[in-house]
Amino acid sequence: MSLDTWDEIRTAYQVARLGTVSGAAEVLGVHHATVIRHIDALEKRLGTKLFQRHARGYTATEAGRDLLSTAQRTDEQFAQLVSRIKGQGETVTGELVVTSIAGMAKLLTPIFAAFQDDHPGVVIRYHSDMRLYRLDYGEAHVAIRAGAMPEDADYVVQPLLRMGMGLYASRGYVAARGVPQGAADYADHRFVGPTDAENRAPFNRWLRENVPETCVTMRVSEPEAWAPAVRAGLGLGFIPVREAEGDPDLVEVLRLGPDWESPLWLVTHVDLHRTLKVQAFLTALKKAAAGWNCA
Repeated sequence: MSLDTWDEIRTAYQVARLGTVSGAAEVLGVHHATVIRHIDALEKRLGTKLFQRHARGYTATEAGRDLLSTAQRTDEQFAQLVSRIKGQGETVTGELVVTSIAGMAKLLTPIFAAFQDDHPGVVIRYHSDMRLYRLDYGEAHVAIRAGAMPEDADYVVQPLLRMGMGLYASRGYVAARGVPQGAADYADHRFVGPTDAENRAPFNRWLRENVPETCVTMRVSEPEAWAPAVRAGLGLGFIPVREAEGDPDLVEVLRLGPDWESPLWLVTHVDLHRTLKVQAFLTALKKAAAGWNCA
């Protein structure tokens, strides 16, 4: 591979990662015309389309995603090599991409701040949504996932914690409708649930098995919206114990213990797991998580 070819691949990697020519040009410090020229030359050299062009930017094709996966790891390795050649050793610098389930921003933001204080050369990119980011395609360095343990052979998976959940109501709701004393009372109450009726979280399985569907009168797509809906008196709903405890407006209706806990996993790609940057962040994250009261 010639140096010119690597420049083209690195350009394509940044376009695939950021989704726009302008974004890639800014990161690389080149003119947007150079980015387009590199993409066109690389596609011609490889004989395949790496991107679908559309009004909002560029979306990687399957071939483009394969290139992104390889280029991301190669770019990391080159950065480490350059540092060693310069006699600096491997350093904690550059971009760190972290993805997590929604609702963790309040827990993670202080960790990001402390990590950047310790490593000012790091730029953090944080994605918090329901999309499953592909570590094998270089979309993130570290992922925090919930539910069943990820089983991809190329992933290093470590337990982070178990998030306790409880069924809560607002004091206003309790004053108006009371608190159910058992399963026989559930049909007389309103519940807040997920828009995805087949959501596999343990507490949502409980909802399907114990509450008539007609009683779920408020459905929301984002977990972060459950607590505001419950506080507004729209119904009984599930909220993380960590968030609900200490809130004077919430009344605990039911807590079934470990069966309702949602496991959280730390996931990294095997090719990047041992890099100093990833290891440094994992260490900081696990240390902070040890002090979280989530049960």
